[in-house]
Parts: sequence; C-alpha cells; structure tokens
Amino acid sequence: MITYVIIFVLLLVAELVYFCIADKFNIIDKPNERSSHSTIVLRGGGIIFLIGAWVWSAFFGFEYPWFLAGLTLVAGVSFVDDIHSLPDSMRLVAQFAAAAMAFYQLGILHWSMWWIVLVALIVYVGATNVINFMDGINGITAGYSLAVLVPLAVVNINLQQSAINLSLIFTTIIAAVVFCIFNFRPKGKAKCFAGDVGSIGIAFIMLFLLGNVIMKTGDITWLIFLLVYGVDGCLTIVHRIMLHENLGEAHRKHAYQIMANELNIGHVKVTILYMAMQLAVSLGFVYLCPNTVLCHWMYLIGAFAVLAIAYVLFMNRYYHLHEEYLATLKKLKK
Repeated sequence: MITYVIIFVLLLVAELVYFCIADKFNIIDKPNERSSHSTIVLRGGGIIFLIGAWVWSAFFGFEYPWFLAGLTLVAGVSFVDDIHSLPDSMRLVAQFAAAAMAFYQLGILHWSMWWIVLVALIVYVGATNVINFMDGINGITAGYSLAVLVPLAVVNINLQQSAINLSLIFTTIIAAVVFCIFNFRPKGKAKCFAGDVGSIGIAFIMLFLLGNVIMKTGDITWLIFLLVYGVDGCLTIVHRIMLHENLGEAHRKHAYQIMANELNIGHVKVTILYMAMQLAVSLGFVYLCPNTVLCHWMYLIGAFAVLAIAYVLFMNRYYHLHEEYLATLKKLKK
C-alpha cells in the first residue's frame, strides 16, 4: 500500500511541475466555436498517464517494454501535435506503429495470419481515435477511464491467473485520480485539459489492458467495457457521414456535447452519467452474465441495442437545438 501512496505523491508532484512548464511555454487550449469551454486552460495535463506508466515501470520492473515504447511513441507524437499541429498522416503512422508494438507485446504479431492482424490493428487505432474524439468536456476522459479500469481490475482479480500485472491497472487508476483532481470540475473551473497526449495515451493503455484479458480468455466480448463510448463515438461518425461532413473537422455533435452545450447540463453531471452507464453495463456483464460465449454475445448485442436506440431517440428529440446553434453561428459570421 505504501508503494501506491508514494506513486500518488510522485504523480501529483509531476502534474504540478507540468503545469509550471505548460504555463511558461504557453501550452494552452484557446476556446473556439466548436469548444465546450469559454476560458483559456492549460493543455496536455493528460501527460500524467504516460508519466504514470513510466513510474509504474520504475517501481515494478519493465515487464512490458514494447507496450511502454508504443505508449511513449504515440503519446509523444500526440503531445507535439497538442503544441504544433501535425499532418494526419504522421499521427496515423505513429499510431499504427505503436499499435504494432502493443501487438508484439501481446504476442499476436504473426505474419502467418497477417490479415487478422491488419484488421485488429485498424480496430485498435480506430478505437484509440474514437476515445480521443470523446474528450470534449471536463472530467469525461479520466472519469470514463475509471469506469473502465475498475471493472478491469475486478475481472483480473477474479481470474484464476491475472491476465495483466494488477499493479499496472492500480497505477493507471492513481494517474486518473490525480488528473481528476484538476479536471473533474464544473465548466470553467478546470485547471487543465487532457489534450491528445492524454486521451490518446489513456486509450492506448486501456486497449492494451483489454487486449490482455481477451488473449487470456479468448473472448472478444470484453470490449463491452468500452461500449458507451463506442456507441456514441461510432454512431456520431455515421451521423456525420449521412450529413456529408468532413470527418477531420472539429464538431460538437456527440450526444454528451449536446447535453453539455445545447441542454446546458453541467459537465460533471454529464460525465457522471457516462461513467454510471458504463459501470452498469460492465458490472452487469461481470456479475449477471454466466461465463459462456453465447451469454456474453447476447448480453453485448442487447446492451448495444439499448444504447443505440437511446442514442437515436435522444438525437431525434434534441439535435434540432444543435442545428439552431449552427444557424446562429453562421449568421454571426456574416
């Protein structure tokens, strides 16, 4: 226990030191018409997830060197992108290279089944970016991460032999709690934002942890631990495709963004809602669903259907408010 207390203190100090650096070098997030905030805030506080992984390695041994290398690569490139925008192609190359390193660590980078590996790499990178897209209001990145990490810890504790070193999960939870101290706050009160270094970094970590559980159990349905983000992120992409929008452009069309912006629901309340939904889905999967492949798939499909229907109904009722906002914005620009 004392080790985790020391890690908490070290990460807290590291975050405060980063704030001084970000303030000195003007690493800030300026609001625009697509933002859900209205004040200038320090950017890149999510670097704590990368620091947490290195601190964990220093305390517990460099057990997953290729994972750590991949995380450092993808988070490092994302941090540079937070400061000076990089081409999409450069970021994607880094993300695929980092994912390949994670796959090598997982022991699944086999050229004999290259097409399966290729599909898995696309899913890994795609999921990383969906999680990144969902980082738009105070608290949601760290809060949702906790809603994923806690059930992951429960699952690994319950397995006869843990799929991953539990200390990595616990250390990542500590890093998320440290970030929450400065970000899980009402609108206008956040000390820092995660930045791409944070959202991409924590996404990479969570997917690696889930990958270990999937490899251990041979059951891909554990991806249900990311279902709430998956439904909102993927259906929003589908919606934007239907609207013939450029997917590379910033927007405020996610359900959580409409809640926070058009419906004026507090950031903390929206974040807690997303956390509660994911925890309910995940813990129901762990404790209520018998450990059989058929039951797991039925639960996954059922949960997806419920969330997807809820998303569609929500958009049918409230999306017109976003259209009104866009119309007003267009008039102001003329």
